[in-house]
Amino acid sequence: MKFNRAGVAAGLLATTVALAACGSDASGSGSSDTAGSTTGATTSGSSSTGGGAAAACSTGTLNGEGSTAQTNAVTEWTNAYQKACTGAKINYNPTGSGAGISQFNAGQVDFAGSDSPLSKDAGEVAAAQKRCKSAPLDLPMVVGPIAIGYKLDGVDKLVLTPDLLAKIFTGKITKWNDPAITAKNSGAKLPSSAINVIFRSDASGTTQNFEKYLAATAPSDFTAEPAKDNAAKVFKGQGKAKSQGVAAAVAATEGSIGYAEYSFAVDSSLATAQIDSGSGPVEISKDTASAAAGEAKVAGTGDDLSLQLNYKPSSAKAYPIILVTYEIACTKYSDSAKGTFVKNFLNYTIGAGQDVLASKGYAPIPTELATKVKASIAKIS
Repeated sequence: MKFNRAGVAAGLLATTVALAACGSDASGSGSSDTAGSTTGATTSGSSSTGGGAAAACSTGTLNGEGSTAQTNAVTEWTNAYQKACTGAKINYNPTGSGAGISQFNAGQVDFAGSDSPLSKDAGEVAAAQKRCKSAPLDLPMVVGPIAIGYKLDGVDKLVLTPDLLAKIFTGKITKWNDPAITAKNSGAKLPSSAINVIFRSDASGTTQNFEKYLAATAPSDFTAEPAKDNAAKVFKGQGKAKSQGVAAAVAATEGSIGYAEYSFAVDSSLATAQIDSGSGPVEISKDTASAAAGEAKVAGTGDDLSLQLNYKPSSAKAYPIILVTYEIACTKYSDSAKGTFVKNFLNYTIGAGQDVLASKGYAPIPTELATKVKASIAKIS
């Protein structure tokens, strides 16, 4: 699948038009909530978005940090929102899910992006409650299929199974022409060269989701406890920082294979493996990822919408290796104007902002879940 830049431009234009009414209405003076960040009063001026919600403008600065997997989506969202809401400035630092949660819990940013919900066992939920002085929210915002990107000259199609993936990444299979791989790829000219595995070196929700998939589908070959920061311990290869680093390293090195959120595989023009979970090979796409996301269940309580993904989807047309990126926010902020700014921006992202995702290699949040997300966002103040 090639990245359609014309489609991106059209999507961004559509969201900009949908938001246009709010730019002329924003006004107000700023008040401080986060170090180096101010936000002004919000207005009731709004316009209809593609998601049926009203997009309201805030003024001042909003800071976010975290998931690299959602970087391309956040870039589209912030550009569109800032163009329409000329008094708004939104900064997002893609440092990785682990770093984003740490900065959010330390009160250094207003919201965090994470490829996994806050972990109770790791103390993240308690730390977020202490920072917020209210219930923290995990808000699903983007469905991101995890691509298995590879670089093999002359191999345009590669089919892998869960057990093959587990064995390749843990070093049990080290050659491309291993009999187990050739058996699934009849007719492919697989070389006898070594497999060069690339994994995330930084704390990453993408790593945790990939490991959760392996643990659920190939438990005899992947026995580690899935985590954001253990890739160097459980995978055999070389680490690269951030999604961009993994995709770039695979693209630059013959014989490489790695995992990265699909939009980065698209940006790096990587070939991507088809996954056969037993019902035949499935190509990665927004539609096959949406089919898998539709089988996720809400595991959170109250207004928290953390999800339990199904890595063994019942649909034969579902691409099973997916992640959902969350925006993590407080239910109540110490600065009410800041809370309103967070609410306004997130209302946009779950509304018209969903329309640009497909052109960037993502899949939108399923409609039923999006309705629940909007209801949770309405509680933010």
